[in-house]
Amino acid sequence: MSDMQPQQNEGRKSDGWLEPGPTNVQIIYILYLVGFVIGISTLVGIVLAYLNRGKATGWVETHYTWAIRTFWIGLLFGFVSALLMVIGIGFLLMIAVAIWAVVRCVIGLQAVGRNEPIKNPQSWLI
Repeated sequence: MSDMQPQQNEGRKSDGWLEPGPTNVQIIYILYLVGFVIGISTLVGIVLAYLNRGKATGWVETHYTWAIRTFWIGLLFGFVSALLMVIGIGFLLMIAVAIWAVVRCVIGLQAVGRNEPIKNPQSWLI
């Protein structure tokens, strides 16, 4: 019995999708898109973005900034659209916000696929 050594807890190893990098950024963008169907996935995406921001290197860091700004600016635009629904224009603005968010996610996914940075990650539009 003395030959048996206690097993050390090595922790869980992920496939790399939780670690900062291109795969993680792709997951975040996909979670944002799935958020149109399952709202909670957007919150998971923003948490992942905040957890890995500052840990990534090079061009990947621009994607975390882009993803975080997409969430917060989209939330702001969505809130303003909801307020303007009282006068009717909010419905059109909400559709525009949804299109804006999808376009930003697609731009991000395409850039990650080409291993390129986001050209202007601080942008409010596209």
